[in-house]
Amino acid sequence: MSCQCSAPEPKETDTRFRRALWFALWVNLAMFLLEGIASIQSGSAALMADAIDFFGDSANYVLSLSVLSMGLLWRGRAALVKGVTMLLFGVAVLAKAAWNLQSGVAPEAMTMGVVGTMALVANVSVAMVLFAHRGGDANMRSVWLCSRNDALGNLAVMLAALGVFGTGSAWPDLLVAAVMGGLAVSSGVSIIGHARSDITEAKACAS
Repeated sequence: MSCQCSAPEPKETDTRFRRALWFALWVNLAMFLLEGIASIQSGSAALMADAIDFFGDSANYVLSLSVLSMGLLWRGRAALVKGVTMLLFGVAVLAKAAWNLQSGVAPEAMTMGVVGTMALVANVSVAMVLFAHRGGDANMRSVWLCSRNDALGNLAVMLAALGVFGTGSAWPDLLVAAVMGGLAVSSGVSIIGHARSDITEAKACAS
């Protein structure tokens, strides 16, 4: 069976995308360490969720780099793994927020605000680098969605910090953690759908 494959195999675009992925990888690893320490010191569930997200994205960038020179089928499979990972991350964050609700202890707002601002700068830089590749295959799209979600999550963490500072309550922190978890679940479902489409197309073109 022959068909017209709408998604081209990677060529010269790979070089630019590969450089963008390496940049994103190192930025995410650095912010994972920074936010992980800050989340422990501040007691913020939102910062912890963002730190875990940075770690997950780092692993996803390594996966993307490993399959970048491969065909559409393997890139689609990699995107499928990333979509499932993002979905599970979202569920875990929602469960963590529900668990923290039992304690009701307010996190330290100043640390949340400062670290959230640093994370926002880092993720906006990554998003700008990856923006040109947002319309590619499922692998490229999943990387862009990770970057976009991170930037939105950092804005939410900063808003949570303001809320905690103004109210002295843990509710803003828990609410933002819940929103971040929901966004991860939604994006994971989207990536899984796109990845399955790429896998189906690749198999059809190989027939």
